[in-house]
Amino acid sequence: MRFEPEAEEEFEAAGGLLVDRLVRWAGEQGLPVDGFIAETALDYRHLATADGRLGLWESRHVEELLLSWLPQQVTELPGEERADAPGTLRTLLRYLHAAQLADPRGPSLQDSLAAVDRVTEQHLAAMTDRTRWGLAKFWAMTAAEQGVDVQDGAAFQRFADRAQRGEIAYDEQALAAIMERRLTGRALSGVARAEPQLPVMLAPDDELRRRAEASTTVAQLRGLTEWAGQGGRPVTATGRLRMAEARELVDVLGTGDRMEGVRSSADLPRLGLLVEWAKKARLVRVVKGRLYAVAKARPVLADPLQLWLRAFDACFELRQALIGARSGWHVESMLFDVYEHILDDVLNTLYSLPYPMPWPRLRDTVHLAYRSSFQLDAGSDLQHRMWFEHADRDLRAMLDLLDDLGAIERDRGMADPVFDIDLSDAGPELLADMPPELAELLGVAGAATDPAARERADARREELTAGPVELIRLTELGTRAVRQRLLAAGRDAPLVGELAQAPAAGLLGVLAEDYDPDAARTELAGWITARGEREGALRQLTDAVRTMTFRTRAQAMLDVLLAALPDGEGERLLRTLRRDTQLAPLALNALAHRELLSPADMTDAESLLVLAESLLQLVELAGGGDGAEETLRAQGSQARDAVAAALDSAHPDRAGLDELRQLSARALGAHGARARKARRSSSGKSGRKRRR
Repeated sequence: MRFEPEAEEEFEAAGGLLVDRLVRWAGEQGLPVDGFIAETALDYRHLATADGRLGLWESRHVEELLLSWLPQQVTELPGEERADAPGTLRTLLRYLHAAQLADPRGPSLQDSLAAVDRVTEQHLAAMTDRTRWGLAKFWAMTAAEQGVDVQDGAAFQRFADRAQRGEIAYDEQALAAIMERRLTGRALSGVARAEPQLPVMLAPDDELRRRAEASTTVAQLRGLTEWAGQGGRPVTATGRLRMAEARELVDVLGTGDRMEGVRSSADLPRLGLLVEWAKKARLVRVVKGRLYAVAKARPVLADPLQLWLRAFDACFELRQALIGARSGWHVESMLFDVYEHILDDVLNTLYSLPYPMPWPRLRDTVHLAYRSSFQLDAGSDLQHRMWFEHADRDLRAMLDLLDDLGAIERDRGMADPVFDIDLSDAGPELLADMPPELAELLGVAGAATDPAARERADARREELTAGPVELIRLTELGTRAVRQRLLAAGRDAPLVGELAQAPAAGLLGVLAEDYDPDAARTELAGWITARGEREGALRQLTDAVRTMTFRTRAQAMLDVLLAALPDGEGERLLRTLRRDTQLAPLALNALAHRELLSPADMTDAESLLVLAESLLQLVELAGGGDGAEETLRAQGSQARDAVAAALDSAHPDRAGLDELRQLSARALGAHGARARKARRSSSGKSGRKRRR
């Protein structure tokens, strides 16, 4: 239910299989479905969202699919029957829950269906709103409206030639809106997939609230707000504190600013930063020459955790106050122009890391971001070094800000060996795709032919490994805050313990796709404990595997269950399931994979079960239908013999075996070629005639 963007063939196979079974299920249930719209919906979750989870549909996904993606992607030519996209989406949502494929961390089925209902009428209007169309759809519709047969390649090319010569009429305002959306990046034409994050563990909110209360920054922001009060304090015409009030506030808050010889509050860096921080956190504001406390912020001030989180979010707006030029005699560093991006990137890099990040590695990865953002060809090596050193000082200031708040903690020690990446034996394919700057950073042998560049790469590794370095990691408060931002951005950020009330199938599905082994063990143990009785909990888990109709997913669910159980318990469970009529094929597969059972130790009946299971999973991996036929056909007579043996087995998935029989007959039978030709020329899934 999730694939990396580059896994195109795997996604196409899984999506095809999923839609095939959806259409079949919808027919049995008497529910509306359009196969093409269902495929397009899966494409949207795979291509146009940061997380790519096919089984999770929040309100924002429903709205974006119906109001943006489908109007942009799906072309309904004049005279064609309009697809019932909302109805198809409702059926897809129902099927995901019925087939136990819905992500348990998402909304309930009822909430998702309600989200569809809310935007159904808007969807109908959006499909005819030309400003929402994609560029290809715009020209296809324009051509069709002018009588061009867009399925005739030559006719459409003649139309395109006339359009380039300015000989046809078209909606100029709509085209301008489409082009603006494309140029400003607001078109849903494929969103960069976010890097997956490992599951994290967090203390309860009461403990996090206690830690937030201990933050000096929280105390100072609260003190500043209380000092301003509802009556307000006077400020200068430029919005700064007057010196008399500034001196008082330095003492009240204990900022540590030096007062000797200072004539303006602008020369009190810590106090000035706190005032801007409080403004950006919407705790105080300047109105008519006075600094007031914001009345609506009272509930936030009363809750130290919420106040801390508000202050954390405000860090992203402190660029000028933190690293902006103090006068016309100074210039900002490279970090100034990409401050929010770098701050976000640094926090996301530290998030869920099992080891603290060494400063040299963090600094050098930020340098790579500068190289991708700025043209650094001009200038001498000395100038480049000065630019990077200036940016490094500002990066330090940014880390100091996070440290003062309590979002990160810094220590000194030896960097974990995982950060000493050695690609000296990397293959030519990897080196060919690697940017020169990254090759130099990692010290790849032969990647930097310049002796000076090689010397710099060696110096970096020496700095990282020769002795203790500064180590940086997120605190639990920082982890909580970054996770909140990740979720708000639509990214997946698993939290150990969040699945305690999930159904068994949902639990195992998420563990198989998203969890590392240690986190899976912890999550499973908590899930079992929450149910009180261990034997009953294990029965729920094995029943979830038993009722999963997708064989490959059932195998993955069983595998992760076995791996997450305490030592020895998984093997004992497997040997018990070997005698289970329904689960025996999966258990035998798992025993063989773990080398706990050799082919010689299996009975003839068990060997047939394993063969049948392998073929059924092969059909699924090939996507069913034509993909599975091609796979079977490539094996020739061997496949014919294997299928015949599998059909004689006692495998419990009789529907799967019947499908295998039909696929084999079409792929390997005497009339297979004629049958395939006739089937491909007939109408396919509903809606396939529509174009994108």
